[in-house]
Amino acid sequence: MERTLFGTDGVRGTANSYPMTAETALRLAAAAGRFFRRDKTHGHRVVIGKDTRRSGYMIENALTSGFMSTGMDVVLLGPIPTPGVGMLTHSMRADAGVMISASHNPHHDNGIKFFGPDGFKLSDEAEAEIEALFHSGVELCQPENIGRASRVESAIGRYVEAVKTTFPVGKRLDGLRVVVDCANGAAYRAAPEVLWELGAEVIPLGVQPNGYNINKGVGSTDPEAAARAVLDNGADLGICLDGDADRIAIIDNKGQVADGDQLMGLIAARWAQSGVLKGGALVATVMSNLGLERWLETQSIGLHRTNVGDRYVVEAMRKGGFNLGGEQSGHIVMTDYATTGDGLLAGLQFLAALVETEKTASELASVFTPCPQVLKNVSFTKGCAPLENDKVKKEIANAQKTLLGNGRLLIRVSGTEPLIRVMVESENEALLKQIVDEVSGAISAAS
Repeated sequence: MERTLFGTDGVRGTANSYPMTAETALRLAAAAGRFFRRDKTHGHRVVIGKDTRRSGYMIENALTSGFMSTGMDVVLLGPIPTPGVGMLTHSMRADAGVMISASHNPHHDNGIKFFGPDGFKLSDEAEAEIEALFHSGVELCQPENIGRASRVESAIGRYVEAVKTTFPVGKRLDGLRVVVDCANGAAYRAAPEVLWELGAEVIPLGVQPNGYNINKGVGSTDPEAAARAVLDNGADLGICLDGDADRIAIIDNKGQVADGDQLMGLIAARWAQSGVLKGGALVATVMSNLGLERWLETQSIGLHRTNVGDRYVVEAMRKGGFNLGGEQSGHIVMTDYATTGDGLLAGLQFLAALVETEKTASELASVFTPCPQVLKNVSFTKGCAPLENDKVKKEIANAQKTLLGNGRLLIRVSGTEPLIRVMVESENEALLKQIVDEVSGAISAAS
């Protein structure tokens, strides 16, 4: 079954425009409710979390109505990081979990992500089945079977305690000054609380959400404010999360930003040395830097690449028995502790390394020398297919031939925005710039 409603990470779009309307959310929840209620031998429950967008209230109410209409009880968690939804879906023995968030996107976007009863995101096949029910319509339950809705006030507390248990026993953050940028998003309460309870002096940023300022000038995709705060306050490091707190960027004590590749490299090496890296390998996407791959080879650690999307990383991890994976963008997945990317949890891994090695953040945050890489986003008109254009195909083929043995070219269509991402890596920086400009120009001309 083909998916047209679901993208690479759930359903996403501009709030109050299809598919992110109240009507669509209600129908989608009814379809999901019917999908998860195939087993009618017991009661059914879905947990729903959200970030801090104003439109989240609208989507939350619509989803609640849709699920209840098919006989599912709804448990509302309120603002909570995406990994917290995965955790509570499993721990509360729910049939499904839903996170309302557009992650690192601006406030005017929103999204709906589904989790199965095991706390993991749904497979493509499951999403296709739900989408088929969405289009065909579902049978509503009888009046006496309509579900109930309730709110759990302790959701954040449960998540905070679960995250703290991943920090080494007996270790504390005493004496460390940490900037934590919560992007005015879902972790605005949880992240400062975790760090403070572990003993750090916390300098919070992005902890005053108003429904419209999520990811605005703050967060992992805009870390300049956190970098300034680290330098201005003489902090030991900064931790930048995105709107739903499933990704991270590290700011070292010199104000330099370390991406997910550096953090994955550090964790992989530490876990390999301590004998807990399962499968002897890291799982990452095709976007991860070539420098990471080469450095891992020197550490006798393998690298398995997947399509872009933390869901595909997790699928490969579960299939291959690996326990560490992620994306260059900062999604770090540690299946020993969580079912999806968790920026706060990854930050604690970095802090554990800081405490145990007594090194500075700048020493830990640069484990390999990246191969020069440029990523350029080219917008295109919806309905247009520039990658099918003959001139574009020819330009891409020429670029791949030129780069053979000197780097790599990756072209992909974003699953969440009308963008084509052009990524080029090469140690020949003049060649890198030339190819990026030529390929991007050809795509833009055909758009």
